[in-house]
Amino acid sequence: MRYNDFGIDFKYLIVNEKDKSFGLTVNTVGFQPIPPHALYPSTEHPKNYYFDPCRGRILSEYQILYISKGKGTFTSESTKKTTIEKGQAILLFPGQWHTYCPSYETGWNEYYIGFEGRIIDNIVANGFISTEKQIFDIGVSEELVDLYSTAIKVAKEDKKASQQHLSGIVLNILGSILYLSYNKDSDSKETTQIVERAKVIMLENINKEIDIHEIASNLGTSYSWFRKVFKEYTGFAPSQYFQELKLRKSKELLIESNLSVKEIAYHLNFSSYEYFLSFFKKRVGLTPLEYRNMGK
Repeated sequence: MRYNDFGIDFKYLIVNEKDKSFGLTVNTVGFQPIPPHALYPSTEHPKNYYFDPCRGRILSEYQILYISKGKGTFTSESTKKTTIEKGQAILLFPGQWHTYCPSYETGWNEYYIGFEGRIIDNIVANGFISTEKQIFDIGVSEELVDLYSTAIKVAKEDKKASQQHLSGIVLNILGSILYLSYNKDSDSKETTQIVERAKVIMLENINKEIDIHEIASNLGTSYSWFRKVFKEYTGFAPSQYFQELKLRKSKELLIESNLSVKEIAYHLNFSSYEYFLSFFKKRVGLTPLEYRNMGK
């Protein structure tokens, strides 16, 4: 695993109105290694972001911190004082008081990137991230270190459209953190196999009615546990996932087969033809016939 111990490296960025219209802009990106028994923040820490860990601070932007080495603590308005280990990421929110610092005994390596815009506001509004969960356990990741290092390089070169490049890197970092943390949390081999087996059962019985409670029982689990881990793994409750499979299959049949809309509804065992029409229009925004004609 590659670590960066070459010293503090950071860049502030100037954001113009054209960049802001893109929907996501980066204000700062950087790296700082704090060795054991060292002062924190370092005297080289960017002055615009300097803070006293004993008093904390409030930012006007979002930030993602990634700790690749060492350990420390983090506290915020919504998160009690928590030990931070290497391989964990911290999400900071605008207008929220917080503080953090490395352990005096171990220090830490800290990557950070600060950003704002309507795209990230929409991500928060839709519940993908929130102040209720600010710490993500993802493990030490060379991929993330490379993303931060690339962001620092792009910011320092400051070429045309660098803001748009950096915006893509921010979304890549955030997406990777969500993917790695959620899969790490639920990725015990036994749990994964249970969910995968359930998904196969649903797929193989897509033209039937299924009983989710019965599936859970057949897999040797309680319904409440099964529903919880299935949703953590897929993002859908089991019954919702099964409906998504039916929707996907209905789209496929509309484009690739000569079955009538009514035949497709009954083939996939919707409770009625009328319900299928209503369900499809609500989810897709088009009637099945409009979808078929558009596809052709």
